Amino acid sequence: MTETNIFSFKIKITRYFLLSLLLFFSFCCKEKIKDDNRFFITYQVNPEKQNIQLYWKNDKGELLKSIDRLNINVQSEKQKLVFAVNGGMFEPDNSPKGLYIENFKILKPMDTLQGIGNFYLQPNGIFYLTQNNRAEISETKKFRQNKNIRYATQSGPMLITNGKINPIFQENSKNLNIRNGVGILENGDLIFAMSKKEINFYHLAQFFKNSGCKNALYLDGYVSRTYLPEKNWIQKDGNFGVMIGVTTSVK
Repeated sequence: MTETNIFSFKIKITRYFLLSLLLFFSFCCKEKIKDDNRFFITYQVNPEKQNIQLYWKNDKGELLKSIDRLNINVQSEKQKLVFAVNGGMFEPDNSPKGLYIENFKILKPMDTLQGIGNFYLQPNGIFYLTQNNRAEISETKKFRQNKNIRYATQSGPMLITNGKINPIFQENSKNLNIRNGVGILENGDLIFAMSKKEINFYHLAQFFKNSGCKNALYLDGYVSRTYLPEKNWIQKDGNFGVMIGVTTSVK
């Protein structure tokens, strides 16, 4: 074999190797997407085009507690519930754990204390919606209250901060549970996700990172429920404090 032929053969081998590598990674990505669908129930929403609200009590001051009661309440207002999820941790009396703002009113103050439990894992965070229907997730210590915040709920820990997974999480952690959270994409859209199986914090955070979220916040654990009829996922029970719902008007 001449030197030219050897060179040509090496180029062909290199091309074959690169093509095989590309196909391998493409297959892995497709498998990952399938796995995400298998392990998570997800909902993406544009807060500037869809109606997102936080709920705790009805107009009579009665606790809603469950997605079923939330659905009944929404229907009484001539609305259709498109999506709902529990929206953060709560006290034994079903009051929100930490900051809760509804319709520009602070109904529970921010909690900046130290304590035990997931809520106090650092950094703690706040998910909020502004008067202009813009969504944000902020570390609690960086959060600044202003009159333009229409809704807010505090929880913890932060899953993703500025595109990075919370460094306190361990990939091989055996602390497994059903978990849910909310993340924000670069375009401002929100992604809500709840695991269908028990997972650790790291793998929940990894899902949001792989989805392209710049920030993401843990909402709660084993009590988590999601209502998403369009994907035939309907969980209407529960015993919560705050809930997050997306609605449309009934014509």
